[in-house]
Amino acid sequence: MNVFAVLLLSLIQTDIPGLIAQTGVVAKIVLVILLCFSIFSWAIIYSKWKQFKILQVQSDQFVRAFRRTRKLSDMNVVADNFPSQPLKVIFEAGYKEVVNQVGNPGGPVTNSTALGRTLQIASSQQLSELEENLNWLATAGAVTPFIGLFGTVWGIMDAFLSMGAAGAASLRAVGPGVAEALVATAAGLFVAVPAVIGYNHFLSKIKEMGIRLDNFSLEFLNAAERNQP
Repeated sequence: MNVFAVLLLSLIQTDIPGLIAQTGVVAKIVLVILLCFSIFSWAIIYSKWKQFKILQVQSDQFVRAFRRTRKLSDMNVVADNFPSQPLKVIFEAGYKEVVNQVGNPGGPVTNSTALGRTLQIASSQQLSELEENLNWLATAGAVTPFIGLFGTVWGIMDAFLSMGAAGAASLRAVGPGVAEALVATAAGLFVAVPAVIGYNHFLSKIKEMGIRLDNFSLEFLNAAERNQP
């Protein structure tokens, strides 16, 4: 019977809680660290998923309302009915710049370049806020497999040291200890895989939102250039 068969047999015969209970102090500390990473990662994944789901609906509604209005001053009144979200923040920043240039209700803008910079700055700030906490997912995806591997290596060292102290040299003697140590690696992968998937998914959502913000900024520029008092 080869090594992998022995390890698989040990995993089948021993339940996971039992494996965790039999691990050493270092392995338990590693598992606690991984558990903390997992809790924070799933909390971020849930909050980001909920945030982007709400933003999708609110952004569609805001764009439709913006396209229905004929004057920026009218949209400024309508915007008060919307909750704070990236498109509204960009509109408010752009409208403030328009008012500074031509007054309220004013007319077409006199400096489109300055207005474009204002919209770009507001868009960059909103994207930075959307990226908040994503670094944690990236860190969890990159670090946790190595934390789990450390716990496994330490557990295997303990298993072989125990085998040497007992004078036993069979795989049946060391197999259960190695299987217990491998729980740390499995736990590390369990934390890392969802974190990496969540990071890539939300990064894609942020890119989509960035395109939407850029398109809205262009629409706002067009509306500002033909703005009528």
